[in-house]
Amino acid sequence: MYRVTLRFAPGGPAVTGDWSDLTTAERKWRADIGTHGSHPTAAITLAEQLPDGDWRPLAQWTRHGG
Repeated sequence: MYRVTLRFAPGGPAVTGDWSDLTTAERKWRADIGTHGSHPTAAITLAEQLPDGDWRPLAQWTRHGG
């Protein structure tokens, strides 16, 4: 399972979406960057669910960190 998370404040509310296909999740991650990336505090993360249920970040984007 793959998850895209969008936050506008660290530790704040999040918008998430889960996909079983990495290609689809990557496409959504890039689309969120295009839609919300100009917001000064947006953080957009793509993560993979591990067998133990935890999430491992695969990619992260912020306006200042790319």
